[in-house]
Amino acid sequence: MAKQRKALITGITGQDGSYLCELLLSKNYEIYGMVRRASHVPFERIKGIVDRIHILDADLTDQTSIDDIVSSVKPDEIYNLAAQSFVPTSWNQPLLTGEVTALGVTRLLNAMRRHAPKSRFYQASSSEMFGKVLEVPQKETTPFYPRSPYGVSKVYGHYITINYRESYGLYAVSGICFNHESPRRGLEFVTRKVTHGTARIKLGLADELPMGNLKAKRDWGFAGDYVEAMWLMLQQKEPDDYVLATGEIHTVEELLKTSFAAVDLDWRKYVRVDKRFLRPAEVDLLCGDPTKAKRKLGWKPKVNFKQLIDMMVESDLEQLRKG
Repeated sequence: MAKQRKALITGITGQDGSYLCELLLSKNYEIYGMVRRASHVPFERIKGIVDRIHILDADLTDQTSIDDIVSSVKPDEIYNLAAQSFVPTSWNQPLLTGEVTALGVTRLLNAMRRHAPKSRFYQASSSEMFGKVLEVPQKETTPFYPRSPYGVSKVYGHYITINYRESYGLYAVSGICFNHESPRRGLEFVTRKVTHGTARIKLGLADELPMGNLKAKRDWGFAGDYVEAMWLMLQQKEPDDYVLATGEIHTVEELLKTSFAAVDLDWRKYVRVDKRFLRPAEVDLLCGDPTKAKRKLGWKPKVNFKQLIDMMVESDLEQLRKG
């Protein structure tokens, strides 16, 4: 009988971490989730499976705690999904963003190199690395031009992963993930802000929805599809980096139209532009080319844009009705 594989997931309480955890449990992995010690650890997304996984305290800003976990667990696979991942916050907290989102990757790779060099490492890279895009659509060879401290930190994490792969022969890969959403997305992110705002208006709990740049274009997919690609990347013979995207673009305006249409409302009656939500340096267009992932991994998204937004609106309506 094959040995049960062990996976270490940072960011396990987040959107991607929860979906990845469910996927790996279905494949009979033993799962270790790394969480930062805090007065309140939000287990909401994994509350149904928390008794089936091992929760360990560590912090991406603390090398010793990371070393202790990697040396004791000796995981077969490491998924680094933890980050200070909200772009607007990266402007307010640029040093923290760099410590966690950039240097945190190096600390994990250092621990892996010293204590589990045969492990396989996945780094969650981001389409925000492309920023002011130099070609459309963006693929693995597109130059980076980040437009926020978050994007800059992700570029560092991406290149340090490549550097450790090439310098130390580690199996270390990066998935350049374009926007991927779900009912588990945080309320601060634009898709969830829109679907939750739509549900509140439909239920009479609000009468308007303030928004930022309605013309911004994004490539939005379903998080549950994307974690499957992350797993597939660590099952390949050779380590490599991949763009994970749908290849379709939609504006924030389309997002609003689709969300409000799901509850038979006209978005134009409720949305107003608020300059407070405009970024210092805007990223206008992100659209990924997933050709390589489709060809080499055999991966493609299953949930389309409308299905995704409908799913999120329905979930928000249900949650709000429960109170």
